[in-house]
Amino acid sequence: MLSPKKVKHRKVFVGKMRGVAQRGSSIAFGDYALKAIEGGKLSAQQIEAARIAINRKIKRGGQVWIRVFPDKPLTKKAAETRMGKGKGAPDSWVAPVRPGRIIYELTGVDEAVAIRALSLAGNKFPFACKVISRRNSI
Repeated sequence: MLSPKKVKHRKVFVGKMRGVAQRGSSIAFGDYALKAIEGGKLSAQQIEAARIAINRKIKRGGQVWIRVFPDKPLTKKAAETRMGKGKGAPDSWVAPVRPGRIIYELTGVDEAVAIRALSLAGNKFPFACKVISRRNSI
């Protein structure tokens, strides 16, 4: 699973995700991309599951870029613990995703395979995504 090697703070505030993505909202590396329409949090497990789905579909024929990284810790208190006594221990890592953010990019395969692979990956996420192309939006 993806996780940072070292962090400045073990626990961070939950925060709010307002607005649309300013950075990472256009295709930079590949020919086809998976773009988030809604905002949300992507866990490291979801990112990895979608990557595996893409690689299985393209049969290692193309190149895939992952444009998000889970660098925000989520904390969780132990089961059957009473309220209070501080924040829980870090449990997992997530990547905050705003609407318009490019999540995966893909090149080296034909259009039909790329669309199918990226749409399969989009099904793994808790928010809506769409497949776009460098030439035109699909």
